[in-house]
Parts: sequence; C-alpha cells; structure tokens
Amino acid sequence: MSDTDPFDEIVAAETDRDPDLAVIEAGSRTLRTQGAPPEADVPGRPEDPEVDKALRKVEAELAGRWGETKLEPSVSRIAALMDLLGEPQRSYPSIHITGTNGKTSTARMIEALLGAFELRTGRYTSPHVQSVTERISLDGAPISAERFIETYDDIKPYIEMVDGQQEYRLSFFEVLTGMAYAAFADAPVDVAVVEVGMGGSWDATNVIDGDVAVITPIDLDHTDRLGETPGEIAVEKSGIIKQDAAVIMAQQPVDAAQVLLKKSVEVDATVAREGLEFGVVSRQVAVGGQLLTLRGLGGEYEEVYLPLHGPYQAHNAAVALAAVEAFFGVGAQRPDPLDIDTVRKAFAAVSSPGRLEVVRRSPTVVLDAAHNPAGARATAEAVGEAFDFSRLIGVVGASGDKNVRGLLEAFEPILAEVVITQNSSHRAMDADELAAIAVEVFGEERVQVEPQLPDALEEAITLAEEDGEFAGGGVLVTGSVITVGEARLLLGRG
Repeated sequence: MSDTDPFDEIVAAETDRDPDLAVIEAGSRTLRTQGAPPEADVPGRPEDPEVDKALRKVEAELAGRWGETKLEPSVSRIAALMDLLGEPQRSYPSIHITGTNGKTSTARMIEALLGAFELRTGRYTSPHVQSVTERISLDGAPISAERFIETYDDIKPYIEMVDGQQEYRLSFFEVLTGMAYAAFADAPVDVAVVEVGMGGSWDATNVIDGDVAVITPIDLDHTDRLGETPGEIAVEKSGIIKQDAAVIMAQQPVDAAQVLLKKSVEVDATVAREGLEFGVVSRQVAVGGQLLTLRGLGGEYEEVYLPLHGPYQAHNAAVALAAVEAFFGVGAQRPDPLDIDTVRKAFAAVSSPGRLEVVRRSPTVVLDAAHNPAGARATAEAVGEAFDFSRLIGVVGASGDKNVRGLLEAFEPILAEVVITQNSSHRAMDADELAAIAVEVFGEERVQVEPQLPDALEEAITLAEEDGEFAGGGVLVTGSVITVGEARLLLGRG
C-alpha cells in the first residue's frame, strides 16, 4: 500500500492537463468519496401487485379532488383538518421554504445537512417527478408505497369530516399536506423541511410556524394568482415569515427585498441576506459538479464539493447552509461554525432528480425541469458551463399556463434545434400551439413537432447523433416537471 495521499496521487496522474484543473478534479473526486454516492431517489411503481393496486386507488381518489392549479385562497380547510388530527404540525420544529425557483434543490440540501448532523428529517416538496410518494420523505428517502397508503387510510375519516363541514372539499395538495404533517408526527421527526406549493400566506403548508423561513430568489411566475411584479409576489410569499423567526433571504430584486424586510421587522424576525451575512465566496467547475467556498453565518467553509451543476446551485447551497446554521443558532446563540467535515460529507451526497440530471450517454441526454423564464435562463447558463456540447437539441413540452415564449427565448441561444412535444397532463400546451410560438422564436427551419414524447425523444437523439458518435451532440429535455418525469421513465430511470 502506498503512503501517498490520494489527493496527491490524482494530481500527479493528471500530468497532461492544466495544473489548476487537475487540482480541482482531484478535489472533487477526493471529496466525493467522503459521502455516499448521489442517487436519484425517485421510486418506481410497487413490485407487489396488491400494493400497486392499493396505491392506484389512493392516487385515483386524490386525482378526483381539485388539482394544484385550482385554488381558493384560504387555509381554513387545512386548519380544520389539523385541528381534527390534534395539530401534528406543532409536534416538531420546521424550516419553511418559499420563492420562485430553487425551492426543491434547496430543501434537499437542507435535509442532507440536517441528516448529516444526526437529526431525523421529514421533507415535503412538490411537484413530484415520477411518483406522488416522492413528495413525502423521511430520513432522506421517499416514504414507501405501503406507508403512503397507510397514512392516507389513517386520516381519510378526518378528511371526509372536513369535506362535509366546508364550502369546498379539501384539494389534492391540501390532503397531501395533511398526510405529510401526520406522517412526520408519527415517525416522529426531529425537524420538518417544508416547501410551499404556491405563494406563502394562503398556501396549505402555512399552518406551521417555521423556526426558519427561507426565501429563494423571487421572479415572475403564477402572475395571475400572485402578482405581476416581484414586489407584489413577495407580499404573498412573506406570509411564511412568523414571529421571532430567522429569515434566510437569497439575493432578491430590490422591490421584493423591501417587502420581505418590512415584514421581518413587523414580526421581530432576524434576517440574514445573501451577499451580506452569507454567500458564495468562490466556485470552480469540477468533475460531476463544482467545488465551493461558502461563507456562512459562522465563518467560511472551504473545499465543499457539490455534485450539481450551475451557479444557481452554488447559491442554493449557500442558502441551505445558512438555513441550517440559523436552525442550530450559529451566529446568534453560538459563535462557532458547523463541523466542516460533516458539511462536506452532506453536500457531497446531495442529489436533485430532474435538475440538470444526466440520464444517458452517447449522446448525452440531460433532463431539467425549468418551466419559467428565470429557471430557463439559469439552466441555459449552467448547461454552457458544465457541458461542452458541439450541438444541443432541445425537447420541450410545457404547461399551457406558463410564459412559454419567455421560456423558449431563454433557451434559444444554446439550442441548435428544438423538437416540440407535449406530456400526458391535462395542463400540457398543445404541441402545435407551442410549435407556432417556437417558430417565431427559433425560425421554422430549427423547429420540429412530435406530439408524442417517445417520438420526440427518438427524433432528438437521432438529430444529436447526426455529426457522429464522438462529435459532442446532446439532448436537453425541459419545459415541465411532468415532461421530465415522463422522459425519465421512457429512458429507463425509475
């Protein structure tokens, strides 16, 4: 056995590369071994036919309720359900996350950090990529289909009682929120990490009083319901900021920041702002991700390997770190930073399915759930940085209630051609309607239409292969979480 340090061995082996790049790669490969390899924890259908049948029954009952896009702005129904269940959401502390983009990735990072510090976690996120069971996680993994069914059956009598008492039945999202809070109490968890569904004040999740309120970057999305400027949207999202809470605020547009700060002052919340109290000190592209130095509330954390691509994920990591520091009282009750080795191990094990996720090679197929212009701009920047595609083909299937023109305009500079399609959701924009907009953005010669997603994937892969196996062609599947989830299944993931 050699006594040479593994880091030095890797650097020495990279003699034909730029020395700085060799060090970066060595750092990423060394740090990655400190944690478990990132795995995309997206469950498939249950193998047991009886369990699968029971899960399909629950899914059908949930689908019979108001969908997530039909809302009545009130927390009265979910509050009534919580009351009947004995207020399970008050049996554990919580970290509550809102914003426009980055919520799920940030929630996963927070969960990983808390788990690394030996706390039992519950995580509630939406939407799901492939299976509804993904939305409720315990100890970093989606609950089993059996537990999902059991949780639903346990609270179903109380759901029906609320349905009979209220003007409107509980919605799909409200029922799932009730299930999550009940499952967390039953576990029991040490801390819940909860992502809002939409907005903040009247979101079903907002029956918790989060010890830490996290606000990821606010941009324009759901403008018909939340407001037409970041400042107006921030009014609704500021509703998760509770009395005496700690507020972790990502970089925000000026009007949004003013609203959030005003609300924080009103409720005596303590605010930490990215770029002032915490932030990204440096970042370098590394193999399979990036190597970061983060400034937290308790000091600097160097050589943090994050197996996710793009500047925006580095900023999500800074926000997640500050949130966990605030939860532990770092910078307030205690001056010392978190243990650096534990922080490194946690970040090295983070995964975020459907967020610049590589699911195939030769040609490389990347899935990304960007569904609004801000998310698309961040993805386009990350693709350019993380991948060296000579020719990139887009497969785009979007929802009809989104700013699809803005989405397509953000991707136009990086896509040589685009194959327009649609997913199986009732919310999906008709492929021909989406193609008409795409032609205006890309030009007719760069747009193809394949209404069926399997055909669209096959066509895009064929186009990417036209220049030869080693020419560096790639495929980016994007536009909707549902499109990405269905593509994942078609490509054999999950």
